Amino acid sequence: MALLNVDQLSVTFGGRGRKDSIAVDGVSFTVDQGQVVGLVGESGCGKSVTSLALMGLLPEKGVKVGGRVEFDGQDLLTISRRKLRDMRGSQLAMIFQDPLSSLNPVIPIGIQVTEILQRHRGLKGEAARKEAADLLDRVGIPDPRRRLKEYPHQLSGGMRQRALIAMAVACAPRLLIADEPTTALDVTIQAQILELLKELVDQEGTALLMITHDLGVVAGICDEVNVLYAGRAVESAGRRELFAAPTHPYAHGLLGSIPRLDAPRGEPLRPIRGSINDKIAWADGCAFAPRCDYYTMECLTGTPELTEPRTAGHQVRCVNPVLPKAEVSA
Repeated sequence: MALLNVDQLSVTFGGRGRKDSIAVDGVSFTVDQGQVVGLVGESGCGKSVTSLALMGLLPEKGVKVGGRVEFDGQDLLTISRRKLRDMRGSQLAMIFQDPLSSLNPVIPIGIQVTEILQRHRGLKGEAARKEAADLLDRVGIPDPRRRLKEYPHQLSGGMRQRALIAMAVACAPRLLIADEPTTALDVTIQAQILELLKELVDQEGTALLMITHDLGVVAGICDEVNVLYAGRAVESAGRRELFAAPTHPYAHGLLGSIPRLDAPRGEPLRPIRGSINDKIAWADGCAFAPRCDYYTMECLTGTPELTEPRTAGHQVRCVNPVLPKAEVSA
């Protein structure tokens, strides 16, 4: 059994006088120990809401969460909030997307890091401060002893992000969820952080769920990739299979939008037309149809299901998938 097994996870936001809004609509995936699984897609496709649902951090009112989220045989959606709170930090950890709103602005960085070490590892006093300084040093923060005394507003955006990463990896959690962990970092620090996450996976056997829209990060670290659109997975494959032959028009468009060094000089990029708001309900057909270059009337005849059209393990939710050039020529 996989360490994390997400089965038909759904998240619906609603309330009195408001129409229900489905943010996550039946997402399923697994993450094994020592494996890196990516959730990829544009902003608004449901990636971050999925991560918050896994961690039990969605508000209780106005939100309906369905499906199953089994972590080491326990359903995280049904266990008590007290037990889930005890698991966060030690067994489950998350690197949040926005470091400024994730850190307490009136508490020094050192206290925020050592609090985790005291609660989950039993370190106190100078031992906790030394370990906290070592963690800041590992994620590339210079002069860590001095930084422990500073407040979040005294750090740059990149340093705040690295402090969050230090807090997340402090207890070598069994499952680490990274929500856009390198967005605020420059290229050299980004490479250092990705190397740190790889080290955590390789040496500690940590399962890593990487949430990102940066396909360069996906290519460098992920083993399996799930491409999300409008709250559903539209393609799921191994990293090599996805980059070699993207089959869903959305995944094909995402990869086609990336500048390539080997492209002919002057060749224009081919971005996906429209925006994430240009969609239809999954109940009426394929949500991506209004933006799709491969659209046919069959796309509106019913909700497409995830299938394996050619390769075992490579699942696609599309009735008119993109064919590799070799198959088109044949």
